[in-house]
Amino acid sequence: MPDLVDAVVEDDRWVAAGVLPVAETAGRCTLQALGRDPALHEVALLLCDDARIAALNASFRGRAAPTNVLSWPAFDGPVPDPEQDDPLFLGDLALGYETCAREAAAAGLGLADHAAHLLVHGLLHLFGHDHAGDAEAEAMEALETNVLASMGVANPYSCEERPSGAAPGQE
Repeated sequence: MPDLVDAVVEDDRWVAAGVLPVAETAGRCTLQALGRDPALHEVALLLCDDARIAALNASFRGRAAPTNVLSWPAFDGPVPDPEQDDPLFLGDLALGYETCAREAAAAGLGLADHAAHLLVHGLLHLFGHDHAGDAEAEAMEALETNVLASMGVANPYSCEERPSGAAPGQE
């Protein structure tokens, strides 16, 4: 089976944290939850440091600061069905190491679990999901929670799973 996630590792701390296999699992579980065949889709993932993601954030969003996850969907509207023998490219994702590591530590989570959450979140953005309004945010959080549960990852939005006052850190 071909890889769903084509990762470019600019910061080796991601490899040491075990994020590469987690990325593939998060991608497969997310696509399955959306009723999609993971073998017929692909996504590019940049695993970088905060300096790099801050530069990308400034270039693409006008925010000159690091963030946890960025996503660039390949489609403006609904994602079409893939051709049978030609995987459909969904878009690009990027994770910033220091921000993700800091958020994971603040929430008492392992970095791999937090990265799984951010990857699921980013993949849902590639499919057009958003969290701009309350209803959209609740629907997206429910999808994220279900996908993460299928991976054995605790609900990142549960107050019991985070220290008091810790935020999930979604961007």
